[in-house]
Amino acid sequence: MTRKLRLGMVGGGQGAFIGAVHRIAARLDDRFELVAGALSSDPQRAHASAAEAGIARSYADWREMAQTEAARQDDGIDAVAIVTPNHLHAPVATAFLEAGIHVICDKPLAVSLAEGQALARLAHEKKRLFALTHTYSGYPMVRHARELVEAGELGALRVVQVEYAQDWLAEPIEQSGTNKQAGWRTDPQQAGPAGCLGDIGTHAYHLASFVTGMKPKWLSAELHTFVPGRRVDDHVQAMLRYENGARGMLWASQVASGAENALRLRVYGTKAGLAFDQENPNELWFTPLGGAAQRLTRGRVTSAIAAHATRVPAGHPEGYLEAFAQLYQDAALQIEALDAGKAPPPESRLLTTVDDGVAGLHFIEAVLASSAAQGQLQEVRAG
Repeated sequence: MTRKLRLGMVGGGQGAFIGAVHRIAARLDDRFELVAGALSSDPQRAHASAAEAGIARSYADWREMAQTEAARQDDGIDAVAIVTPNHLHAPVATAFLEAGIHVICDKPLAVSLAEGQALARLAHEKKRLFALTHTYSGYPMVRHARELVEAGELGALRVVQVEYAQDWLAEPIEQSGTNKQAGWRTDPQQAGPAGCLGDIGTHAYHLASFVTGMKPKWLSAELHTFVPGRRVDDHVQAMLRYENGARGMLWASQVASGAENALRLRVYGTKAGLAFDQENPNELWFTPLGGAAQRLTRGRVTSAIAAHATRVPAGHPEGYLEAFAQLYQDAALQIEALDAGKAPPPESRLLTTVDDGVAGLHFIEAVLASSAAQGQLQEVRAG
């Protein structure tokens, strides 16, 4: 029987949102056991948070945690989950990679392209897994959509439309001082120079790239801040051009009144089109040219890659937490393979990694440059 991998966590203490999500996801498939954490920089809060989460070894400093856990020969952590504000992703990940510990990090990868590229080099040099939690790539129907594209069912791709709309920042709630999430996500010192762009725009960008297998080569973009006094963007729109001649559009907004978590993707090719709505993740619409729309459902599609990401019988809904757990399951498979000196199993190949994070930072850099130049066409670089 394969042992559970030992997991540590940095960030995600009392009052944090994403830390609890990572803890649920890590435990869902019984592949990880959470044994250590530096959940807060405040020692008292760190220990209280660890006790609440049932974590045996609590640290108040993530540097100490990396060194101490690496020195534990028999029961040190195999991987660390990083769920801090964005500005800490790079320094925390660097410390654990240097200690020889695998990393599972929330997105975006870092606050600058230079930081992200340095992390990628270090992860490859150390031969450690660096997984990035682009949650929506864990949905079975998103993976099935990718397989349809790879199989040529859509023909040559022509149009890619992706959008991500929320309304939780439609008012200046960060100015009240009572909403921790709004506070750091709108603070450029903690979130980086990209607000809505870095928070959900990167999710939209990754979903489109993940399904189509294409990254835009050029873009023209505009960032805007609607809420007075806000220091980062809360709305982004971009026109995309692909090397094969396809065209695309991406928009993301956190001031779209009435929208909850409306991440949607439509892809059109010469033979067919498909549509996915994150708020209805158990279905995918596929429409051949001149034919009737087909509603494909999770549990009934036949692709092995969708089956790998499916846990319950057809008709029983799976959602966000299961998609998040899929990333942890794939991470476990890859960590076990790396530690055994083997190639990762094929079924784990769709795990998002540090390289996907670097691609997202190239996208952010191009959008920032284009917007600063009044929408001038910018190249989206790679590598």
